[in-house]
Amino acid sequence: MTQATAIIVGANSLLSREIAKQLSEQGVELALLAQDPDSLKNFCDSLPNPVHLFPLNISEPSAIISTIESVWQSIGGAHLVLVNTGQNSYNSALPWLPEQDIITVNVQGFAAICNTSFRLFKEQGYGQLAAINSIAGLRGGPSVAYHASKAFASNYLDGLSMHAQRLKLPITITDLQLGLLDKAAMQKSRIWLSPPSEVARQIIKAMKAGKRRVYVTKRWRLVAWLTKLLPEFVYNTRHWRTKAERLAAKAEGKK
Repeated sequence: MTQATAIIVGANSLLSREIAKQLSEQGVELALLAQDPDSLKNFCDSLPNPVHLFPLNISEPSAIISTIESVWQSIGGAHLVLVNTGQNSYNSALPWLPEQDIITVNVQGFAAICNTSFRLFKEQGYGQLAAINSIAGLRGGPSVAYHASKAFASNYLDGLSMHAQRLKLPITITDLQLGLLDKAAMQKSRIWLSPPSEVARQIIKAMKAGKRRVYVTKRWRLVAWLTKLLPEFVYNTRHWRTKAERLAAKAEGKK
């Protein structure tokens, strides 16, 4: 391969599209895997470099393996595989089916993608596997399966990185730890939200630098540090209460 080539798994999201746009502008040939590929056709046509579009069934881990292998053969290998797949939901009653769906997508599907990509990189002799992850994996939380799945993702990437080192393979593993962006968006926090273009820029910069783990955006490093240090009774109270509930409790205490 003479031209840099990247596979983005989970290309329907706004962040994936922004990353694809910036990579294409930098001369990278792209293969995009999306659950709804038809919705990306106009977007792909707008990019300056070649783009290959493929369907992705994220809820079927066994199908994902054959899809990755097929895409790999179709484009003749890749320098980078970026994984941006994930599912999240919250219900205080903790019904099993949503938990099962999260585990299927975020654990089984994620592992199938990463395992297959690592094997293909090993056969190729080099490459970089990067994954959009979350600081939600640092501790448990109200979205029980989601938080646990992100901890699994971090540990799985750790294992792949150590495996590459033991085998002395030039395979880079990058864990891209995003902040709690959904929560920040819900609370309309201007402090913790950054434009998708800036998030994508920092992600691409970290991948180019071959970072093993990086917080995006950088300010979330502080939140990650506090998350690990807070006593459980403080962490648990703040984590479960919404901003409105905390304000209501504070107002009640002043009466």
